[in-house]
Amino acid sequence: MFKEQIQRKNMSVKRIVSLLPSATELLYELGAEEMLYGVTHECKYPENAKTKPCVINSVIDSDVLSSKEIDTKTCQLLSEGKEIFTLHEKNMIEANPDLIISQETCEACAAHNNHITRILQILQRKPLIHSMDPHNLQEIVESVNGIGKIIDKENKAKEITELLEERIKNVRDNTPKIKPKVLAIEWIEPFFTAGHWIPEMITYAGGKNMISATGEHSRRLSIKEIIDSDPDIIIMMPCGFDVFRTMSEYNKILKNNKLWNSLRAVKSEKVFAVDANSYFSKPSIRTITGLEIFAKIIQPMNFLNLKVPKNSFEHIM
Repeated sequence: MFKEQIQRKNMSVKRIVSLLPSATELLYELGAEEMLYGVTHECKYPENAKTKPCVINSVIDSDVLSSKEIDTKTCQLLSEGKEIFTLHEKNMIEANPDLIISQETCEACAAHNNHITRILQILQRKPLIHSMDPHNLQEIVESVNGIGKIIDKENKAKEITELLEERIKNVRDNTPKIKPKVLAIEWIEPFFTAGHWIPEMITYAGGKNMISATGEHSRRLSIKEIIDSDPDIIIMMPCGFDVFRTMSEYNKILKNNKLWNSLRAVKSEKVFAVDANSYFSKPSIRTITGLEIFAKIIQPMNFLNLKVPKNSFEHIM
């Protein structure tokens, strides 16, 4: 519904509100942080993004709830037609943006269409709306040029995309023909598949992706599907969690689960936790770092010299 609206000619963008963390990260990378007048509660990278006025907050405190409690609360709110996110109208009005960057990928992950509707009602001057909706790595890379064009940072955007494409190629060109079966799990209780760009990332990193397909939305996953897929490697990547939080949830929920412990990947100690919040959950340029992390996990002997950030992944068992 709210696809890019840039038909208006000669409009200069000077004030931006970002309704998703991946866009906020990109704006800083493009050197456009001074144009940013509003962000969300999840815009925590880079560190300076936390100093920007918050225009969107969450009604769910995921820091204190378990995986199951977060899922239950989210499903309850959606089924009742209630908001998962709240709009800080005063901050939005004060931001007075020329451009709002939004998304249509996931209603449970960031501000969605209904928030845009309300924003357009309260703003006297109607901004451009640019929707980022990537479902694979190429679309993530292309989104850099899209934003660069709108805010007159095309040269910097080209520089960034060329480097990202080089890093992707470096991984793709160095994977062997023998590919282990890899299952990425996006939520622990209940289980969810990892969809969107994750299956493609696994393939590029030298694995055979199991169950989900590139571009598909994440969905609930049964233990029977996991058993039937018989993965060689399991990567735990709960949406929005870091390595520490993921390992904590794993130890509470799965460590002593008999069915889970019957899996071949568990028996052979090929289960890993990754920092999903930083490198996998969002369609940001840091997903390319996520691709490199996958390469280190899936084909470690081929990528011994590849450097990835500290604490970006951990061998669970």
